[in-house]
Amino acid sequence: MHDTAQGWRAVDDYLVDTLVDEDDALRQARAASHAAGLPPIEVAANQGAFLALLVRMVSGRRVLEVGTLGGYSTIWLARAVGPTGRVVTMEVDPHHAEVARGNLDRAGLGAVVEVVLGPAADSLDALIAARPEPFDLVFIDADKQNNARYLTAALRLTRPGSAIVIDNVVRGGAVVDPGSEDSMVQGTRAVLDLVRAEPRLTATALQTVGSKGWDGFVLALVQ
Repeated sequence: MHDTAQGWRAVDDYLVDTLVDEDDALRQARAASHAAGLPPIEVAANQGAFLALLVRMVSGRRVLEVGTLGGYSTIWLARAVGPTGRVVTMEVDPHHAEVARGNLDRAGLGAVVEVVLGPAADSLDALIAARPEPFDLVFIDADKQNNARYLTAALRLTRPGSAIVIDNVVRGGAVVDPGSEDSMVQGTRAVLDLVRAEPRLTATALQTVGSKGWDGFVLALVQ
């Protein structure tokens, strides 16, 4: 298979067909989100399955997601925490939040998930002030310009043994350019610097190719 975007997508399709159970509720969530005009930037099915596996690996019962979009990744996370678990997901766009709630209800997960509407930085501040139980996993997948702020908040909302995943950190390779004028690249570089400097985190980052193009993620363990 040639090393091209078409080839990457073909391999992803094969891996999903072979290993990933993307059922009707997930497919409907994706289709409903696209039909409602949401950008097609939700995680791929195999990435959703990866997130769900991470939740199970840390025996997660409480998950925080920063960036809901249409709730596709939220469905994966909510299924992983189980019927007695809890997912808190934050979304700034009212239309996106409405679509996500519909997708979650249709998947039978409305009672497991709280969709918090508003700027994530403000929502995180309010959540910290409420002093909730620690989250077992945090998935950060929102505006990249504020990634460092989101990570700082995540450290206040987790415990030793929690996992933090930060998505979209390769930016098609642009992350290596310190002079980039792209605010998303600069936000990504800032959060990587913060991960490196934070003594409470042990982390790595991996670049990926697939149906979502060339990108990657950070996986960090809270010490």
